[in-house]
Amino acid sequence: MGDKEDETVDEAFHPLGEGWQNELEGALEETEYDAELGLEMAEDAMKVTKGELSEAEFYDRYHDDVVEEFGEDDRPIERPDDGNRLEGTLSRLGVDEESRRDVMKKLGAGAGAVGLGAWGTTADDGQPSVAAVEEEGDGNVEGTQYGMAIDLEQCDACLSCVVACAEEHNWEQGANWMYVLDYEDTTPGGKKRLVRPCQHCTDAPCEKVCPTTARHTRESDGLVLTDYDICIGCRYCQVACPYGVNYFQWEEPSVPVEELEEDHMYDARGRWVGARGPRGVMEKCTFCATRQDGSKGEEFVGRTACEDACPPEAIQFGDMNDPESDPQRYLEDPALARVQARNPQGEELQQAIDILTGEAEPAQSGGDGMTEQEARELIQAEAGETESTFKLQEDIGTNPNVVYIGNEPGPNAEQVEGPVTYAEVGQTNNRIDALEERTIRAEADPFE
Repeated sequence: MGDKEDETVDEAFHPLGEGWQNELEGALEETEYDAELGLEMAEDAMKVTKGELSEAEFYDRYHDDVVEEFGEDDRPIERPDDGNRLEGTLSRLGVDEESRRDVMKKLGAGAGAVGLGAWGTTADDGQPSVAAVEEEGDGNVEGTQYGMAIDLEQCDACLSCVVACAEEHNWEQGANWMYVLDYEDTTPGGKKRLVRPCQHCTDAPCEKVCPTTARHTRESDGLVLTDYDICIGCRYCQVACPYGVNYFQWEEPSVPVEELEEDHMYDARGRWVGARGPRGVMEKCTFCATRQDGSKGEEFVGRTACEDACPPEAIQFGDMNDPESDPQRYLEDPALARVQARNPQGEELQQAIDILTGEAEPAQSGGDGMTEQEARELIQAEAGETESTFKLQEDIGTNPNVVYIGNEPGPNAEQVEGPVTYAEVGQTNNRIDALEERTIRAEADPFE
């Protein structure tokens, strides 16, 4: 496939390990689409996010194969220079170097126009491509970028977020859009916890491999979404995701479409990106996209179902580009945010909060009242120490928009049952029986 058909891959490219990659390969082979092409594109999409391959090179490498397989290539990524694109196509058609130069010379300035018309703004049926019309593929760098801060040290693993997500979106049992995972770890601290929604990456490899632009970044708020109306279920996005958050809707959904609220299905653009998908499409966490459009009322904009349901307020959702947003303010001072979330009782603690939030003046050292240092020490004693912050698979270059407070499970961490089982809350954790094989970078399937 592409320029890689003679290459042999000796080891897994996927961050979640060989077992996960093998399962995904098997899943691709169950579709009508080219499994080898999907694997190769996924590997190279991750090279793009790492900076090892340009988007133009990635597009050019697979354009012909994608068109042959799908009849279109609407991937919302940077196209190569049109003159180079035309010359490369002539080369693949067997035109020798001298003849290629002759063709390019005769076309002259028109070569760019030919290339632009053929590959820049139209699909292969001659109609304007979705990517050209909407121009959504580059993400949202300077505007609103929704994301989360998740405080793993405050999460009590009650699974309220999982239940709320299921009720909000009606996904199938076991196809969880939200997981809470507990681990035994050999790294300092011993036990670890991970709350895992979609990371809504700024540079999402799942989007780069989608031939139809079903998987796309919404320009208004940076959410990575799936348009169920144009998703063909090729599952390439599932292979290209470094986090294991995509699910295929195998059967007719248990909740029929007639029972779904239309304004919870379609977003402000009129695209079906909300609620659970129909049979034969890919789906995942949406960060409650239709809520952000005001479908449930203005009071729900800037909130998600999982955030609303979290008793210790460990999930903070908002605009990651806004320093005054809930997640950014939480990250700026986790100890203070934790204490505020607990609705603290007691005059002294409230005084410390008021001092640190600027609502009250601190006393001077040696004077009457509480100093700023004393207020800080009191809050720290109440909230506990914050070990660190991290993003999942940050080295891949996807720029995920979920920031975790706490310690990341190590590569040898083993998943164990949490304090509340999924069965106790009426949910399913499909592979909980294979505990000894599951880690954050598992050799087996850690998330499905």
